[in-house]
Amino acid sequence: MTDLRYTPLVASLPSTVPFVGPETQERARGAAFRARIGANENVFGPSPQAIAAMRAAAADCWMYCDPENYDLKSALASHLGVKPGNIAVAEGIDSLFGYTARMFLEPGDPVVSSLGAYPTFNFHVAGYGGRLVTVPYVADREDPESLLAATRRECPKLVYFANPDNPMASWWPAADVQRFIAALPSTSVLCLDEAYIEFAPEGTAPSIEVDRPNVLRFRTFSKAYGMAGARIAYVVGEAGTIKSFDKIRNHFSVNRIAQAGALAALADQVYLRDVVAKVDRARHRIGEIARANELSPLPSAANFVALDTHRDGAYAKRLLDGLIARGVFVRMPGVAPLNRCIRISAGTDADLEVFAEALPQAIATAE
Repeated sequence: MTDLRYTPLVASLPSTVPFVGPETQERARGAAFRARIGANENVFGPSPQAIAAMRAAAADCWMYCDPENYDLKSALASHLGVKPGNIAVAEGIDSLFGYTARMFLEPGDPVVSSLGAYPTFNFHVAGYGGRLVTVPYVADREDPESLLAATRRECPKLVYFANPDNPMASWWPAADVQRFIAALPSTSVLCLDEAYIEFAPEGTAPSIEVDRPNVLRFRTFSKAYGMAGARIAYVVGEAGTIKSFDKIRNHFSVNRIAQAGALAALADQVYLRDVVAKVDRARHRIGEIARANELSPLPSAANFVALDTHRDGAYAKRLLDGLIARGVFVRMPGVAPLNRCIRISAGTDADLEVFAEALPQAIATAE
């Protein structure tokens, strides 16, 4: 019996973490993973210029960060062709999702997403009392027409759509995304998750337009820029909507070291292009390994590949467990029919050799 007076909403929620991290699994196993290719981290790391900038900034970490993120917002604005007032910076996309949910949701408000889409968004919807309404994937992709139909039916405060998508790495061309945006009612805010956009084919991202108050585009330094542990991301949108983040965000949440690293990473587009090329080679190698073991790689516009086992979720889970037992950290989608797949992050040559060795062994034990 406790005398603590939680809100009814918080009292009703489970204490949970959307993802079980590799560190947790390593503690349980009593051994480190030989290949960490499950969290869609950029194993090729940040630009050397970013590392140098963060190393230099470490000496100044006795100071608070610039709460306005002025330098980074200015650089991002120049890079994207918008104004600094069209950008808010925060401690990772996950936090930006939380701020967005806090800004718009009251208990019971509907939110539309796809069944099996990025679970941390759902975590924040639940945390602010939203009512999640989901539509199924179609042909292993989030389906704009299904999302739009649900939006017209439910009149949601928020609509979540990822392009490219996690966990399937699927994508839609810019023209389709633009049509989806144009068809949305002005009362529903689109949360367009573009975390993986740098890996996608040319013509995937619509041009940056900031005249629609109900469109928020979320991007990050965690993936292509290799700074997942630094926790820094940004959202682009109409100036009035973006200004609302200042009402509730943690203004000192982005540390000085991350600010310096992101600024330097953004400036080193040559390194970024090299990373994108390495990821593309890794995706092809993952496909080769999969096909050699009678699994099918799905087309990917991200830094990971979903491998179709052609079986069910129970089989895929046995296969995943077999890989983990052999020191290969991977993940899988959480709901059917997507969970017939396992998901492999782009790794180094050494990572993928470990995967190639372990996969047939894991398949043998999963049968």
